[in-house]
Amino acid sequence: MLHPAVAHFAVALPIISLVLGLAYLYKPSELMSKVSSRFMVFAAIFIIIAFFTGKEDAQDVYILLTGEGKKLLLQHKELGLYLSFAMGIAAVVKFIGCFKKMFKVELFAIILVAIIAGGVVYQGKMGGELTYNYGAHVKDYSDGMDCLIEAAEFD
Repeated sequence: MLHPAVAHFAVALPIISLVLGLAYLYKPSELMSKVSSRFMVFAAIFIIIAFFTGKEDAQDVYILLTGEGKKLLLQHKELGLYLSFAMGIAAVVKFIGCFKKMFKVELFAIILVAIIAGGVVYQGKMGGELTYNYGAHVKDYSDGMDCLIEAAEFD
């Protein structure tokens, strides 16, 4: 059950990357460019790790969720995949801009990270709903009783 621990870094690092990127835009320097680029790379790594740990953890949780919970989990997974790709692309773009000293390329990457950070916050909200509303990975939450109740109502 690594996903909850990794997910917190996957939410925090893009926001920190955005703040550092904005600091770089406010006062451009080579040092800030390098620092913000490296944070974006770490953010991309943690988002990718969060995606894969979440995919693994979801296998244990999926069967215990209600229909609405299952639907939300699939949306959570899909958004996680898109965020993984987007953050990876933004990090590569920022890294290229940093080492080739191309301000406009770095600006584009920072704009991408601003959009991604918004997506990551929404992704965290979805994860919170899965945990607190549907009991995903909460020991003894319902032990699958919600699924049995839902199945009985369906019949």
